[in-house]
Amino acid sequence: MSCQHLTGAGTAVPETTDVCPECVAVGNEYWVHLRSCLTCGHVGCCDSSPYQHASAHFAATAHPVMRSIQPGETWRWCFVDEEIG
Repeated sequence: MSCQHLTGAGTAVPETTDVCPECVAVGNEYWVHLRSCLTCGHVGCCDSSPYQHASAHFAATAHPVMRSIQPGETWRWCFVDEEIG
């Protein structure tokens, strides 16, 4: 793995594991999968979801790495280098 963001990613605990808080706030009850920011623990929906809140969080904060919080998944994604780890 060549991405320094992935190797140096934080370990922030997800703020929730069962909903996308931003979707709930706008009245959207549909999201596909949830992702958690490893810098701050923000939880957002994936890019297959209508609002793509995980990517929007990266755009707003530049926090580089998120991880899947789907049961059984352990992969992480670096938005900066577009690398999975």
